[in-house]
Amino acid sequence: MDLGEDVSSLFGKRSKTSSSSSTVNRSRTKGMEEAPTSFNQKKCIAWFRQYSTPSNTDTIGPEGVEAFCRDLNVEPENIALLVLSWKMGAKQMGYFTLQEWLLGLTDLQCDSLAKLQGKLNYLRSLLLDSSHFKSIYRYAFDFSRDKDQRSLDIDTAKAMLGLLLGRQWSLLNSFFQFLDQSRYRVLNKDQWCNVLEFSRAVDVDLRNYDVDGAWPVMLDEFVEWLKVTRGDPNIQ
Repeated sequence: MDLGEDVSSLFGKRSKTSSSSSTVNRSRTKGMEEAPTSFNQKKCIAWFRQYSTPSNTDTIGPEGVEAFCRDLNVEPENIALLVLSWKMGAKQMGYFTLQEWLLGLTDLQCDSLAKLQGKLNYLRSLLLDSSHFKSIYRYAFDFSRDKDQRSLDIDTAKAMLGLLLGRQWSLLNSFFQFLDQSRYRVLNKDQWCNVLEFSRAVDVDLRNYDVDGAWPVMLDEFVEWLKVTRGDPNIQ
């Protein structure tokens, strides 16, 4: 899929009425062949309310999100759901507010389950754009952390890193091993963001790692640990 594709272009425009019956018939036939032409906000809100509760009709909670994922036929940890949450600007994992729901699904022009299922590949494709990926990666930190904490606990951090970097950073498993034996039990946002930059900038053999660079101490320690683990004779 072309990452520059305009989502709205996937939906046809309503034909203008013509005085000619043949034109009208052609318009009707064309409309029957094409995908639905418009986004219906009332329909989208009614869909939202299928997952909210009578006690809080403007919020979908964890049980509702699980039901939504089942209907959508994706696991809650599916990366497409993370991208969808980013589209919505959802502030807390396991919860969608009506305002967030409408923000994301209006942008995607989805007012039904079938329409959203048809956009899952598009949502995944956004990860192929480096700028979008960086934005989603940074978003994942705040989305995943407990809201009374400034940092991300190490287990959640590892789960999110696996989801985001598992297929593109060959040193990820080594980094996990380092974290397991280290003193680190949380990652702050600076550390989190620098892990992405490290994964993009530093070669697997670490030869281009600048020990005098502005990397967090945690990554300096990771490099030192990895060199020792590898038995690298050039360790400082």
